[in-house]
Amino acid sequence: MRVNKSLVAVVAMVAAAGVAAAAAPASAAGTPRFLAPSELPPHATSAWTAGPVTAGQPDPLPMCVGEAFPSTSVHRAYRTDLDTGALQVTVVERSEQRAKDYAALLRAKLDGCAEKVMAENPDITAEQKYYGKLDVEEGAHVYGVHTNASWGASDINMFSVGRDGSTVTLVQWGQMGGFADAQVADFKKTTATAVRKLH
Repeated sequence: MRVNKSLVAVVAMVAAAGVAAAAAPASAAGTPRFLAPSELPPHATSAWTAGPVTAGQPDPLPMCVGEAFPSTSVHRAYRTDLDTGALQVTVVERSEQRAKDYAALLRAKLDGCAEKVMAENPDITAEQKYYGKLDVEEGAHVYGVHTNASWGASDINMFSVGRDGSTVTLVQWGQMGGFADAQVADFKKTTATAVRKLH
């Protein structure tokens, strides 16, 4: 299997260790469900595979938002055989207001993602786009971030933050390429599915 080494390098460089304010563990009402591989944006030549649903922060942390994931996060990683990867991270808060505040925190980090990447990595230029809000449960917001490294790596990442009640989920998808390679419509569909499956 080929690994997108440039994407991994960018993610590793911009990720920062840390833990956000404590969130409550998954409620007794049930653990949120995660995306199935078939619900990810379709790849032209390779099927998606998924790792197990795992408690704790993902490793490596995704750029810009990773430092905000609490230790009570639950995540699942996905990949294809051809330089494409994805991640879903879900946090269950102890109240809807706390979940609303947490979703706003993730969105604020994504709003400033390109500037943060360039400030921390002089060899990388970045730009981003906001693709709007989706009308699903309490709403989901979609972003795209393109990074260009001085050594030639070019990667496109899509992010979304969605909420259903006291549960917040972040979905990230990335591959080599630019904005023209972003599967925006497919990613929006994936995001809507992820949020609907939370409860």
